[in-house]
Amino acid sequence: MEVFETESGSIRGFRTSADVVAVLGIPYAAPPFGADRFREPRPPAAWSGVRECTAFGPVAPQSAELPGAPRWSPGDEDVLTLNVWTPAPDGGRLPVLVWIHGGAYAFGSSAQPDFDGTVLARAGLVVVTLNYRLGFEGSGHVPAGEGDAYPENRGLLDQVAALRWVRGNIAAFGGDPGNVTVAGQSSGAASAACLMAMERARGLFHRAVLHSPASPCYTPDTAAATTREVAEAAGCPATAEGLTSLTPGQLVGASDRVVDRYRRDPASGSRHYDPSLYAPVLDGDVLPADPLTALDTGAGQGIDLLVCHTTEEYWLLDAVGSSAKVDTDDRLARFSADFGLPGDLVAGYRAAMPGAPVLDVYLALYGDLLFGEYGNRLAERHAAAGGRAFLSRFDRRRTGPGGVVRAWHCADIPFAFGNLGDERLAFLIGGAPTAEDHRLADRMVRAWADFAATGDPGWPAVDGGGPGLPAHVWRTEEGDQDDKPTVPRSLWAGVDLPLLHP
Repeated sequence: MEVFETESGSIRGFRTSADVVAVLGIPYAAPPFGADRFREPRPPAAWSGVRECTAFGPVAPQSAELPGAPRWSPGDEDVLTLNVWTPAPDGGRLPVLVWIHGGAYAFGSSAQPDFDGTVLARAGLVVVTLNYRLGFEGSGHVPAGEGDAYPENRGLLDQVAALRWVRGNIAAFGGDPGNVTVAGQSSGAASAACLMAMERARGLFHRAVLHSPASPCYTPDTAAATTREVAEAAGCPATAEGLTSLTPGQLVGASDRVVDRYRRDPASGSRHYDPSLYAPVLDGDVLPADPLTALDTGAGQGIDLLVCHTTEEYWLLDAVGSSAKVDTDDRLARFSADFGLPGDLVAGYRAAMPGAPVLDVYLALYGDLLFGEYGNRLAERHAAAGGRAFLSRFDRRRTGPGGVVRAWHCADIPFAFGNLGDERLAFLIGGAPTAEDHRLADRMVRAWADFAATGDPGWPAVDGGGPGLPAHVWRTEEGDQDDKPTVPRSLWAGVDLPLLHP
């Protein structure tokens, strides 16, 4: 059967293989434009007849052009869509995995080739991927207008709407609405962590997989200051009337100009190094507390947690030119001061990396600051509060004609989805996959499927006892083993990660 009944109407998908059906571009909410712009998402309009769902829906407004993914086109409005891959189109009660893409809350989509759900569906999951509002449309602060208020964290609210769609509709695709895992990478993983802290998402999912969760959340003051910068770049007042008069494309362009200004100005503080303008806002309503604080107080009770980070996260950002070059002692000292890091932390990284260039010390330190240490603490605090948490590290490298392909940010995702053969992903994995690569992908897919089904990925859980957490290490060699990272976690003792919130 390739026709499915949803609350809004009938939809038709197609077979990606003999044993998996994909249904793409399903509206889970109304287009968030016109009268609904900058508002909470509303349910989609119903339709009659059978809606053909054989192509991805439009992507959210953005300027990025990602390999293998569609570009945003002005006029595209039906951007709140999701996709389903199912191995059980004739019924069943399979675990559900809902994927939230990353992209610094400003770019990306569910149509990226890494996120094809066919292999995971074949492993026994019903896979859902989704688009949500990005950039200013999803995270920008809009001041209240005359008798009118606009919610913060609209991208997170979109994700909640998608989870509600899953709860109401996924049984028709063979999925179990009582066994839902939310997963994501980078800002998508951080979104999943925020969902664990949000009352609006309570009961909509039961497990979470966080790949390289990114740490910053912003205060309302920071969000308002960003709005003033974007409005100035757009040449309009920082008011509801001024901002709503701008097209999505104008807001994207203005945001890009602000980002470029930070990139060019070494004296602009912490945003100079990786100028991401948007992040979840601690508004006290949609998001009452940052995930670390929320998990510390038991907000994630009843949710199993799996955290994975790569061992060389920030090398990717350097390779694609999105990070400032810190390659001298003076620049490293300035970086440390801009983030308020203690001097002994930098000295500890130098000692743990003897003979390494300054750039490598910086990339290791910044990667742990944004991703590695934050993910460790999420797992640690969740376990200490009585939750069940697991840790893993992706440490696969490869040497090819173009040099060393590191275990960098995003490199683990094609393996976790089992999508190694697409040539558009060659940059991430270093060319055509080897037999060892395929075996590694098979093991990672199995761990994801087992965790989504039972809450156990196949290695010991974190015990909540503090640093020295057990972590499963993913390498291409058979017999992946536990080991210790090159830089000891003890260096981070006493370092307050909330300092990352500008």
